[in-house]
Amino acid sequence: MTKLSVNINKIATLRNSRGGNVPDLLQVAKDVQKFGAEGVTVHPRPDERHIRYQDARDLKNVVYTEYNIEGNPVGKFIDLVLEIKPTQVTLVPDADNAITSNAGWDTIKHRNFLIEVIDEFKRNGIRTSVFVDPIEVMVEGAKETGADRIELYTESFAYQFGLGNLKGIEPYVKAAVKANELGLGINAGHDLSLDNVKFFKENIPGLLEVSIGHALISEALYLGLENVVNMYLQRLK
Repeated sequence: MTKLSVNINKIATLRNSRGGNVPDLLQVAKDVQKFGAEGVTVHPRPDERHIRYQDARDLKNVVYTEYNIEGNPVGKFIDLVLEIKPTQVTLVPDADNAITSNAGWDTIKHRNFLIEVIDEFKRNGIRTSVFVDPIEVMVEGAKETGADRIELYTESFAYQFGLGNLKGIEPYVKAAVKANELGLGINAGHDLSLDNVKFFKENIPGLLEVSIGHALISEALYLGLENVVNMYLQRLK
């Protein structure tokens, strides 16, 4: 079974839009785990527009499943991860002003930088994952950085799936096969939803984990958070 990690950034966005502590981010993290999610994901950005750095610290005492912190490994982010020591750190090359993640790493161009950062995290016992587009050479580059896993950036798949083009999965299958050959674990995320996650899971060999936030929280507005978490778990079996 592929694990479900719930990204709770959108809960923080809603809280921050009004001030105060409603909805309660820590309670939501507790709830999604109680409902069956096998992990919690956060993606703090330097401007703290949604997840605050203190949120990431506070969640350390709440997340008893897998704790995944995503982000661009700038100095402040590296310090935060080394302080918290989550289960996993996912390195994402997003710019400060990006609304959301919009590209994977060029693991060839940034090879030396990634090697240095990943080595530091691994020395501290933190599993490392590198966000990549479904391009075989970038998967090979991720292996050379010393990463434990890759996270496939799935926006393109989700867009093509929405158009009815099932062939949009093909680059992801090739990338996954290459990752399996190289001994890299495979995670995936971005625009996965109740509509497309089952098809994606069924076609990606060795898919270990999906991280889902925006779609899951949006779907929960209509269907309820507990119900939606369990609907994802059923699709990921």
